[in-house]
Amino acid sequence: MHGRIATFIKEYTILTAASLGMAVGIYFFEFLNGFTTGGISGISIILGACFPQWSAGGFMLAINAALLLLGFLILGGQFGIKTFYCGLLVSLGTYLLERLVPRTAPLTDEPMLETVFMVVIPSLTGAVLFYFGASSGGTDILALIIKKFSPLNISWALFLSDLLIVMLLLFSFGIEAWLFSLLGFFARVLLVNFFLNSVNAARFCTVITSPEHREAICDYITNVLQKSATVSEAFLGAYQNEKKSVLLVALTRRQASRLKAFAKTLDEKTFIIVSGTSEIVGEGFREIF
Repeated sequence: MHGRIATFIKEYTILTAASLGMAVGIYFFEFLNGFTTGGISGISIILGACFPQWSAGGFMLAINAALLLLGFLILGGQFGIKTFYCGLLVSLGTYLLERLVPRTAPLTDEPMLETVFMVVIPSLTGAVLFYFGASSGGTDILALIIKKFSPLNISWALFLSDLLIVMLLLFSFGIEAWLFSLLGFFARVLLVNFFLNSVNAARFCTVITSPEHREAICDYITNVLQKSATVSEAFLGAYQNEKKSVLLVALTRRQASRLKAFAKTLDEKTFIIVSGTSEIVGEGFREIF
């Protein structure tokens, strides 16, 4: 019980920090520059420029709150409490920053530096949210709704919708802001994929060993590494025509290193093939939406 509470507190502490970090990135490096990489923040920036009597943060809070409510009504149990919490926190945090730290100019006079931070902060924090099964809401909610009612490719739908929002920025903030935003948009696509692949990286191991060591290696995998493996005995070594046991197992990077070290202590001739992978679906591994 205490372990679950500790895990819950740790997870929501990370989610809170990531959500507030994203709010900081959106306000200081998107709103103040008129830059965007798409999403609800981009729509809010454009609406804020078209209707100056309302702030971009106010638009973002209102739109995201409406989408969060829509998500609960349409998706029901499929809609995660983490996404609701993080989406509301990002929007509310951005809105409060507008009120508590009012600024009318960017932090620096270096737009390229501002673009770098506009890309890095939301990309890193967004990857953290996805890793823990959450999101910042916004267009992600629309993607979940579309996914429920149609067979459309959601990744492409999100990509094209965000690109369209960036294109619309040209008519609100001019060519310079549009070019920086376009650069930031493509950089963020690459960076988010890099972060997600990094945090979800795993190793697929093929262990080829003598049958006499099979049981010891299986015992190490199941009892020490807390994973399972698929075993086959129907293999022969081509060079000496000896029977071989082949074990297939998916592990984290650290577990793969431990398995290699253990297997070598049993038999120096144990052959281990380790392949990198960024997506493993199954018990014991996270599935990222």
